[in-house]
Amino acid sequence: MPLLQGDEGVARAAQALADGELVALPTETVYGLGARADDDAAVARIFAAKGRPADHPLIVHVGSLPAADAFCPVLPDSARRLMAAFWPGPVTVIVPRREGVAAAAAGGQASIGLRMPSHPLALALLRAAAARGVAGVAAPSANRFGRVSPTRAAHVQQEFGPGLWVLDGGECEVGIESAIVDCTRAAPALLRPGQIGRARLEQALGRALAEPDAASPRASGTLASHYAPAAALALLAPADWQARVVVAAPEAGVAVYSRTPPPPGWWHRPMAAEADAAAHELFAVLRELDDAGARAIWVEAPPAGPAWDGVRDRLGRAAA
Repeated sequence: MPLLQGDEGVARAAQALADGELVALPTETVYGLGARADDDAAVARIFAAKGRPADHPLIVHVGSLPAADAFCPVLPDSARRLMAAFWPGPVTVIVPRREGVAAAAAGGQASIGLRMPSHPLALALLRAAAARGVAGVAAPSANRFGRVSPTRAAHVQQEFGPGLWVLDGGECEVGIESAIVDCTRAAPALLRPGQIGRARLEQALGRALAEPDAASPRASGTLASHYAPAAALALLAPADWQARVVVAAPEAGVAVYSRTPPPPGWWHRPMAAEADAAAHELFAVLRELDDAGARAIWVEAPPAGPAWDGVRDRLGRAAA
């Protein structure tokens, strides 16, 4: 199937979602593989296409604040604060799930993750789908389970081939997935970091975020191993960087992705010096090095500090 573009593409994609088909859609974070969240059979096609365990929950994307009510009977105050501050945008809230709605998308849990993306085509699609009776779209990243997330329409086509409708919204602006905050308990907890950091989330909440624990709900992208390229990825702390790159001879098939230039002779891909720019390029660079035939990717560990939490999280899981 050809890529879908513009208003005509939005209309075609919205009808496909209403009909229970899968559609890949752009967001400001990464491309998602979407199905109507209120149709468990359609959602099951997402799990099958990705090879994703059925108990690993999906994030439901909505096109307006009121649309969240279809999936949550009473929004917690913490969720309302985050939605008011950051929607549309890259923040997902975990809230109590309305009984009898989106059980498959929630992985069978009594909670559900909700997000309103800021990408204009994503919002147009969600609103066009809502006009056709689709309250929300369940959409994990449009890639095989555990692999590198897609930030361009071409990445989605590499993953799933020509048989999937892909709404082409260009390159994703943010480049890593949304922050996820569990709002189901009295003390909201940060389950996954994203572009919007802990300090901004806490400012909107008016309180400190708790750490996840055994009682936290399962959430997308929080398994120990995730976001992995085909090449073996090693995350190098300063001592490892010195031993493997600075004092060692270049190794065939090993790509170095770093802010600090390695000695001459190494296959080097520079990493952006600023956290937002590094997040934007991260998954595209890992795919680029895979496509170029790297057997291993050695990555200089990101700097300390909260600005790099999202990038550090993705690289740590990719290395696991």
